[in-house]
Amino acid sequence: MRESQPAAVQSKAGARETAIAARGVVVEFGAKRVLDGLDLDVYRGEVLGFVGGSGQGKSVLTRAVLGLVEKQAGAIEVFGQSLETATSKQMKALDRRFGVLFQQGALFSGLTVRQNIQVPMREYLGLSRGLMDELAMLKIEMVGLSRDAADKFPAELSGGMIKRAALARALALDPDILFLDEPTSGLDPIGAAEFDKLIATLQRTLGLTVFMVTHDLDSIYSICDRIAALADGKVVAQGTIADMLASTHPWVRAYFHGDRARRLDASSPPLNSPASPPLNSPESPARVDSVRSL
Repeated sequence: MRESQPAAVQSKAGARETAIAARGVVVEFGAKRVLDGLDLDVYRGEVLGFVGGSGQGKSVLTRAVLGLVEKQAGAIEVFGQSLETATSKQMKALDRRFGVLFQQGALFSGLTVRQNIQVPMREYLGLSRGLMDELAMLKIEMVGLSRDAADKFPAELSGGMIKRAALARALALDPDILFLDEPTSGLDPIGAAEFDKLIATLQRTLGLTVFMVTHDLDSIYSICDRIAALADGKVVAQGTIADMLASTHPWVRAYFHGDRARRLDASSPPLNSPASPPLNSPESPARVDSVRSL
């Protein structure tokens, strides 16, 4: 865990800048209340891991922020802009600042990797086909795929390649906030570790705020600055790994002290910490040659 946030995300007063603020959020599906007065802050420049039991609504908050599900009560602000009072123009501007990696990738099966990455470009940017092709190739290389993956269809990709292609699409508009929904789900342990390293490298390089819904303890320890735990529709604990281990909430204790919880070695620096190898060193987990520019 990093002890402090980078200077770029500190306010003039020294306090951390809030990227997402949720207050009293209620989301119901029929008679079932999934989120019940949820409060949560996500700070700019951090990686927040959002954990909770299966079916407890971890992905629902992401969808509420993105406007994909309707909330029945509460308020959500993104970079100080209230989603309740935002005009359609303001919402479109916010949408461009979001990148989303859905569970299982959610690539369009009838489009190639290149075409999938270009979908948000076509929707939001008035670029020529040649420029979109160049940008798409940049994103493909950024996530560690070979150039020949550009013209493959999702059915021709492995599970790990699908995740990387979907990540490239999520980065298509150079977002400020990256939403990851179970990013390592379905990957073998080696593939999951490599994907964690990629996320950590991109987060450091691009200065991303990352909101990661996950159940993977390895990912939580490796790349998260803070963790927020969801139970009974509310955030019942939040903070560092040490805070989670010290929590007395029954679900949090079962999760972080259960039979499948690994021993967390505090002597090993997280992948996104200053102690990690420099981006372009031979020891770096991933190399990104060009970012946010053509």
